[in-house]
Amino acid sequence: MAHPMLRAIEDDGRAVDDPSEEVLHDLLADMNLRHRFVILERLDLEPVDQHYMQVYLNDDMSYQVEYREGSADKHFQAHVPRPHEMIGPAPVAKVMIDWAYDRGGWREAMPWVQIAV
Repeated sequence: MAHPMLRAIEDDGRAVDDPSEEVLHDLLADMNLRHRFVILERLDLEPVDQHYMQVYLNDDMSYQVEYREGSADKHFQAHVPRPHEMIGPAPVAKVMIDWAYDRGGWREAMPWVQIAV
């Protein structure tokens, strides 16, 4: 059996190996103030545990999104406000799915700021 390339981890510790696009979207859609985050790890890159994207749901229902590409100097975050008309995690889900499947455009989709080292 092949080793998983992706692993999604929910706030309660449940892990899903190689989640489909639909499963990733559903994990993000299920977030609430008691179930605040989803982490998606790339298991096929070194160093292990240093290639990930995570989404955190803030008290005001906005999102904090982070990604890391192997080292502290390649760790970025973006704040995604939640306008009243926005339903569900669509913009955040698209970025996470595009990142997971190495599709272009996800870097330009958000105002990424480097996290201080």
